[in-house]
Amino acid sequence: MEFLLETARPLLAPAATLWGSPVTWAEIAAVVLSLAMVGCNIRVNPTGWPLAIAASLLYFLLFQDSRLYGEAALQLFFVAVACWGWWQWLRGTGDDGRALRVRRLGPGGRRRLLIAVLAAWPLLALALRHGTDSDVPWWDALPTVGSVAGQWLLGRKYVENWPTWLAVNLVSVGLFAFKALWLTAALYALFALLSLAGWRAWAARARSDG
Repeated sequence: MEFLLETARPLLAPAATLWGSPVTWAEIAAVVLSLAMVGCNIRVNPTGWPLAIAASLLYFLLFQDSRLYGEAALQLFFVAVACWGWWQWLRGTGDDGRALRVRRLGPGGRRRLLIAVLAAWPLLALALRHGTDSDVPWWDALPTVGSVAGQWLLGRKYVENWPTWLAVNLVSVGLFAFKALWLTAALYALFALLSLAGWRAWAARARSDG
């Protein structure tokens, strides 16, 4: 891990200063790729998945360097899930055997997903608290667990991925502001607004496809 960080050290060099804190080249590139990714997701364009892979690798470096270990580990999970999601959007099928389409998760599915998130949150927070030197284990764990749920919902084209991302993004704004990652905090504030746009677009598409 240390070798990887040292190799990528030039990407972690300051490119500018924002509100008194340095903004790295990795953060700038990750922001640009992430915005393009969300735009593709809203339009249900599978190009968003390879963009997600590239952005996640950059954010892994950034978060690892910032001691946000839950968020860093999440980025590696995102890379794996992006490969799966890319395949799902290109070749995946629903329960009826047809190609995946935008649809809603039933009440039972939403309830089970919420229970899973609430159960996993304290488990991850305690693991971060006792297994790392994280100074924000509970705050780091919540959006991490929520993002896992959001990625699964997105990969299976459920409308509920957007309200999930809305909640994750709002919590993340505070977390990244606390860590003085101002450009990323601003990005996640924009993500929150885009989540509302995506929610509206996918809800309309689910009605038309249904």
